[in-house]
Amino acid sequence: MNKRLPVLFIGHGSPMNAIENNDYTKMLNKLGETLEKPKAVLIISAHWLTDGSYIDIQDEPRQIYDFYGFPDELYQLEYRPTGVKKYAEIAYESLKDFGVKSTTQWGLDHGAWAILKHLYPKADIPAFQLSLNHNFTPEEHYKLGLKLKELREQGFLILGSGNIVHNLRKIKFDSAATPFDWATEFDRYIAKSLEANDHKALINYKNQGLAEELSLPTDEHYLPLLYIAALKEDNETVSFLYEGIELGSLSMRSFMIS
Repeated sequence: MNKRLPVLFIGHGSPMNAIENNDYTKMLNKLGETLEKPKAVLIISAHWLTDGSYIDIQDEPRQIYDFYGFPDELYQLEYRPTGVKKYAEIAYESLKDFGVKSTTQWGLDHGAWAILKHLYPKADIPAFQLSLNHNFTPEEHYKLGLKLKELREQGFLILGSGNIVHNLRKIKFDSAATPFDWATEFDRYIAKSLEANDHKALINYKNQGLAEELSLPTDEHYLPLLYIAALKEDNETVSFLYEGIELGSLSMRSFMIS
């Protein structure tokens, strides 16, 4: 029998987390050890925006180093799960009636592998991505998230990768930087909405005025959260795995629904 797994939203932050050993990466390591082993991981990453919705179907997804200016060690890190195609095809068959298409043109971007490297360091769990349709409204993203319930029931781990607050223009390059007030305000608003099961507030996040505008100059890092929130069942709770705003304007808040 398949067992319904928890669903995760992970604030992925800097690509450097892929090679660092800190409280955040230790949390991911421990989480991977405690979660029941999934058949496969479906990731909705902030870093794959497309015209339409796509499932990437490859048996050995290529690793995408979608960043520049970082230490060589990061570009030398390899994360290459295999045996992925059959699970990506199951996901595609489940979603194609809702307009999702297939492609072989992507792989795993750093919003996926930088997290998976800590969750499943042996790369022994098949993993693939569902893109973010940049034509969708927030409500449409949420509604597509609802369609992932069948896959969850089949033993897939659904993982959203982004950041609730993501303003790179305002970053303070100081590890001890105090968070901006607007960053704290928006991060707490979303956290409280999650705890209150107020999905209308999550969908209508743009109603938060200046705090939202400064927290999300663009919204691709927030949108994966809507897919995860949509999967919450009435008898489930939200638990925060990690909290904190780094560099003043980057929320690392991560949560699990189970």
